[in-house]
Amino acid sequence: MLIDEYDAVDEKPEVAVIHPDDSPEEQESEPLADDFETMKTRFLPKLPDLETADEAISTWNIERYRSLHQKERGPLFECGGHSWRILLFPYGNNVDFASLYLEQGRDGEDLEDKPKEGWSACVQFTLVLWNRNDPSMFTYHTASHRFNPEESDWGFTRFAEIRKLFAPQWEDKSRPMVENEAVNVTAYVRMYKDTTGVLWHNFVNYNSKKETGMAVYQIPTEQATDRAKSAWALQRLFYLLQTNDEAVSTQELTLSFGWETRHIFEQQDVQELSRILMERMEERMKGTAAENALAKMFVGKMKTYISCIHVDYESSRIEDFWDIQLNVSGNKNLDDSFKDYIQVETMDGENKYFAEGFGLQDAKKGVIFESFPQVLHLQLKRFEYDLNRDAMMKVNDRYEFPESFDAAPYLSETADKSEPYIYSLHSVLVHSGDFNAGHYYAFLRPKADGPFYKFDDDRVTRATMKEAMEENFGGDYGNKANGALVRNPYTRTLSTKRSMSAYMLVYIRKSRMSSILHDVAESDSPPHIAKQLKDERATLERRRKERDEQHLYLTLGVVTEANFKAHQGFDLTTWDADNTTASKPQIHRVLRTSTVGELVKTLAKGQQVSPDHLRLWVMVNRQNKTIRPDQPLENLDMPIEAAYVKHGSRDKSFRLWAEPATTFEDNKPVWPDMQPTNKNDPPVLVFLKYFDAEAQTLMGVGHIYIKKQSKVADICPMILQVMGWANGSSALSNGLANGNPSPPTLCLYEEIKNSMIEPMKPKATLQHAEIQDGDIVCFQKQLSEKQASAIAQTGGYTDAREFYDYLLNRKQVTFSPKYLTGTDKEVFKLDLTRKMSYEQFSAKVGEHLKVDPTHIRFSTVHIATGKARAVVKRNANQSLNQILSPSFTSYSNSSQRDDALYYEILDMSLSELDTKKALRVTFVTEGFSKEDTFDILAPKMGTVKDLIAGVQKRAKLDDETAQNIRIYEIYNGKVNREYRDETSLTQITEFSILIAEVIPEEERSAGENETAIYCFHYDKEPSKTHGIPFKFIVKPGELFKVTKQRISKRIGFKGKQFEKVKFAIIQRSIYAKPTYLNDEDILSELTRVPEDFLGLDHANRSKGIAGKGDSIFIR
Repeated sequence: MLIDEYDAVDEKPEVAVIHPDDSPEEQESEPLADDFETMKTRFLPKLPDLETADEAISTWNIERYRSLHQKERGPLFECGGHSWRILLFPYGNNVDFASLYLEQGRDGEDLEDKPKEGWSACVQFTLVLWNRNDPSMFTYHTASHRFNPEESDWGFTRFAEIRKLFAPQWEDKSRPMVENEAVNVTAYVRMYKDTTGVLWHNFVNYNSKKETGMAVYQIPTEQATDRAKSAWALQRLFYLLQTNDEAVSTQELTLSFGWETRHIFEQQDVQELSRILMERMEERMKGTAAENALAKMFVGKMKTYISCIHVDYESSRIEDFWDIQLNVSGNKNLDDSFKDYIQVETMDGENKYFAEGFGLQDAKKGVIFESFPQVLHLQLKRFEYDLNRDAMMKVNDRYEFPESFDAAPYLSETADKSEPYIYSLHSVLVHSGDFNAGHYYAFLRPKADGPFYKFDDDRVTRATMKEAMEENFGGDYGNKANGALVRNPYTRTLSTKRSMSAYMLVYIRKSRMSSILHDVAESDSPPHIAKQLKDERATLERRRKERDEQHLYLTLGVVTEANFKAHQGFDLTTWDADNTTASKPQIHRVLRTSTVGELVKTLAKGQQVSPDHLRLWVMVNRQNKTIRPDQPLENLDMPIEAAYVKHGSRDKSFRLWAEPATTFEDNKPVWPDMQPTNKNDPPVLVFLKYFDAEAQTLMGVGHIYIKKQSKVADICPMILQVMGWANGSSALSNGLANGNPSPPTLCLYEEIKNSMIEPMKPKATLQHAEIQDGDIVCFQKQLSEKQASAIAQTGGYTDAREFYDYLLNRKQVTFSPKYLTGTDKEVFKLDLTRKMSYEQFSAKVGEHLKVDPTHIRFSTVHIATGKARAVVKRNANQSLNQILSPSFTSYSNSSQRDDALYYEILDMSLSELDTKKALRVTFVTEGFSKEDTFDILAPKMGTVKDLIAGVQKRAKLDDETAQNIRIYEIYNGKVNREYRDETSLTQITEFSILIAEVIPEEERSAGENETAIYCFHYDKEPSKTHGIPFKFIVKPGELFKVTKQRISKRIGFKGKQFEKVKFAIIQRSIYAKPTYLNDEDILSELTRVPEDFLGLDHANRSKGIAGKGDSIFIR
C-alpha cells in the first residue's frame, strides 16, 4: 500500500542496499543517459548468485516542472507480471530535495487494486534524472528492495537538491539540469526470483511456521513431571513444535541437562549436547518398547586392530560409535578426512609389536569401520590446540563436503555390503565465531527431495543449496576485492577468512530415508503430554485473567475455628504458614462489588453449615503486633469494597475471623454480644488455649463469651465444660510457688504478645485485668511435684510460660557432616532454642548421633559457598543464638548461615583437642600428579616427627615408607623451608602451606659430588608461580637433555605436555631474569647451589594446592 506520510519512508539499511552516486573505480567514459542498454549495464549490474526473472526500462518525460503538484506519478510499465511507475515529489517530501521513488502501480487511488496479502517482489532498480537536451548530464541512485503490501514503494527522499537542479550550471556543465522546466526520469528495473522466500526480507511480522510449513514418543513419561527428566522435556518440545504457531522455548530441555540461567553467558559445545541427550534418552528407554531404538538409528561399529605382517596374528577390538570426529586441519574434504581416519600405521624398528607366542613383530595398526548407522553424525574438528599460542583456536580452513557420498570404501573387507552405503546430506550445523565466542545455527532438509531450511534461534527461513553447503565450507571470502577484511560479528576482529563454517554434518542412508524421514502426526504423541500442556495453558490463561481483572477483586484472609484449634504457636494463627498445615488461614479472592452476606454463604458452604450459623469479625493489627478480632460485620448487605475501606488495616490487608454459632434457641443462633442485658457489663469474646505439659503442646480449644464484670476465676467452670472434664474445683492459682496449701486445678495466663505471658489474678475482674474482645487466655493443669519432675527429666517444659519462651526462641538447625561420606542419614535437623548454651545443644546433637558430645566439634557455614567457615569455640557462656548470629560485626553476621552448622566426630575430646595443633598437610605421590590433603592434629609441643606420624596414619603408610617422608613449607610457589624431624611444631604456624612427600630413591642414594637444587613452576614470568615446587638432584657433567629425562620422571610430566616446558636458571634475587637452558648445557656447571633455582616455564593448568580456585565446570 502507498504510505502517505513519506517522511517515514526512507532508505532502510537492513532491507535495501543503497549505492550512492560515486565515481567508478575504473577510468571509463560516462555513457549517455539516452543509451539505455549501456546505462543499465553500467549502473545496474546483475547481483551474483541470483536468477533474473524479468527486466524493464521506462522513461518519464516531465514538462512544466514548476507547475507540478506536490506529488506526481509517471506512466505505468510492466515488469515480472506487475505494474510499476515512478513517484515524484518535485518540491521534496518534507525536505529541500526532489524525492523519487519506484512504486508498485495501481489505478489511481483505487484501494481495490492494492496488492494482495502475501504478495512480494524482489527488485533491483536504478532511477536516473537527466537533461533531455544534453544526455551527458544525469544523476542516479540505485537500490535493492523487497516490495510487499506494507512497503509498496521505495526510493530516495533526498534524490537531488532542488536548488542545484535549477542552478544555471550543473556541476561542470554550462546549463541547468531542469532546462526550460523539462527533465526526464528513467527507471531501470530488474526483478529476481525469490527461491528462498526471504530475499531482502526485514522479518517484520514474519511467521516461521506459516512460511515453512518417533522413538522419543515411545518413552513412558506419564509420571515424569520432574523437569530434570530429559525424555519428558524432549517429548514436550517436539509436541509444541508440531502444534504451536509460534517459536518454542528450549528452557525445559536445557534445565534437564543441568544448564541454568548463568550458563547463557558460557559457550556450550553442541557435540556435548548431542551426547548428553543421547545418553539420557538411552537411559530412559531401557525396559520400554523403545529400548535400543536410538542405537539402531545412530550407532555404528568400528574395529581397532594391530595385525602382524609376517605371521598370522591379529589383536582387535570392535567398539560402538555414536559419531565420528574427523580432522579438518590438513584435509581438503570429507574423503580426505575418512582416509586420514583409517590410515594404517606401520610398527617396525624400535616400535615393533609384541605378539603373544611370536615375540616382537612388524605390524600394521589402524582403525576400520565394520558398519555405519542409518543416521551418521560427523563432527568436524574445527577446534584444535595451537602449540605456538598455547591455546585452543578455531580452524577456519576451507573444507568441502558433498551432498551425497559412498561410505563403502571405508568399510572392512568382511563388512556386509549387500545394501548400498550411500548417504545423503540431511543437516549442516554451523558455528559462527571463534573458540571464545560464537553462535550455532543449522540447515536442515526435512524431506528427502525437499529444499534446505535455515534454523536460526526462533527464525526459520528457506535456504539455497549454496547457503547450506558452499558458504559453510570455511576458508577465504571469495568475492572480496584486494583481500578486504571482514569483521567477525561475535569477536569484533577483522579477518579474510569466514567466521562461519560447518561444525557437524548429519547424513542419512539413502536406502533407509523413507523410514527415517516419515511424517509424524499429532496423534502419534503421548496423550498425557497434550493433556499436561492443555492444563498448563488453562492455568496460565486463568492467571492472566486474574491479573487483568485484579482491580475487580479483593484478596482477603479468613481464620476459622478449625484453623485456631490446629494452631500451635502465638496468636490465633500464623498467616504465612505452609499451605499443607491445617492452621493455614483460608485465602479468598472475591469481587469488590460482592456483599458480606455472599462471602458468608461461600464460607458456610465450605464448612457445610447454614449461612446464619456463621458470623464474620474484622481483625485488626494491635500495637503489640498481634492480630485479633475487633468487631463483627453485622450489615450483610455491605459491599466488600466498603467493608475494606472502613475496616482494612494500614498494610492494605483485610483479615476476617469466621465465628461459628455455639448457642441456639429454637434452632436459631444466638450471638451473646447482640443481647446484652446490662450495657455496663457486656459479654467479652475470649479465646482459650490449652498447654498440655505431658504432650508438650499448646493448642487452641475454642472461644467463650464472659461478662466484663466477671472475675477471672469464673472462667474455670467454662473451661471445664469446654474441655469435657469432670466438674471440679474452680479454685485458681496464679502459678506461683507460694500458692494456696490446697493445690488448685488450673493455672491461667494471658497471652498479651509473644514475649509477654502474664499470670492472671483469680479475684480480679476481667475489666480490671483489661480483657477485651479477641484476647487469648492460656490454661494448664496444675502438676504435682512428681509429675513435674518426670516431665523435666525428659527435657520437657512444666510451665506454660517456659513453653511460650521455647516457641519464641525455637530454631530449626540443620547439621551436616563436615567431611561427607555419602550417607543421607548424616544430615539431620533439630528443633532447638536460641537460648541454649553450647553444652545444651551439643548434648542434643550427641543424643541424636549417639556420640559423646565432648567428642563433637562444630563449624559455621558460609552463606554463599556453603563451605565450612570457622570452628565454633567451646564456651559455656555462649548461646546458640550468639553462635549462629554473631553481632560483633555486620559483615560476619551476613556471611554465615543462621540455620546450619557442620559437625565432625573427633577421636578425642574437645579438652584433649585444646592440647593439639591443627596443621594442613598436602601429601603428594606419583610424581606430584596425585594430591591428598590432610588436616593433622599434632601435639602443640610436639615435633615434625609427630606430624609425619599423622600423615602416615591418614595415608595408611607402612613404617618403612613413613621413615622416608619429609615435610617442607612453600611460600609464593617456592620451597621456603625444609623441616627436620626434630623441629618443634611451635615454629610452624597453622596458616603454613606444608607439603609431605616420600624422598625419592635417587636422592636417598645420591653420591658425595651430587648436589640438590630447588625447582619451581612459573608461567612466562618467575613471579607468576604455580604448581608444587620440589627438590632435585644435580649430577656433575650430565648433559641437560639427560637431566630433563630425570626431571620428567621426577614430576610425572610426559609426552607433549613435557615438551612444551622450558627450563631456566633463576637467581634468588627478586628482579632476577631467567637464563634459559639448551639440551647441550650442563646444569652442574651453570648453577650455584643454594643461590640458584631451577625454573620450569609452562602454562598454568594446575588446579592443585598452589593454584586452587572455585570454578564452575560444565559437564
